[in-house]
Amino acid sequence: MKTDQILPVRREHLLLMQVLCWLGPGIKILASGLQALLRVAAVHPERLWWLCAIAAAVAAVFSLMFNKFVKRYTARILHFPERRKSLLAFLDRHGYILITCMMSLGICLKFMPFVPSEFFAGFYPGLGTALCIAGIRFGVSWLQAL
Repeated sequence: MKTDQILPVRREHLLLMQVLCWLGPGIKILASGLQALLRVAAVHPERLWWLCAIAAAVAAVFSLMFNKFVKRYTARILHFPERRKSLLAFLDRHGYILITCMMSLGICLKFMPFVPSEFFAGFYPGLGTALCIAGIRFGVSWLQAL
């Protein structure tokens, strides 16, 4: 059986899978980060501005990085010669490796007792925002492809 016969969908719908793959975790990470930010700000209100500045910097850096992925995967998906592709083709091998590493690192960080809550309060809102922006950009690409 060819891999393109496993859950075949229109190639435009692979962009919708990208939306779910980036926006879903983005919302979850953003919510976790905002909760951590509120917990830290309740105890140390003087740190709020620094943490917000760190979150903005992280969002900017990761948005630039994720922008490359959005462009690359959108072009890759829209240039498939086949009209229908396997649902699993929304990522290539490199993408699956990247997502596996990112998820593994995120899970490991959550369970490391020596990582301070200030880290999550500054880093997670920025990362979550960048992931959400990437998901929204994939959504725009999906709507344009319909």
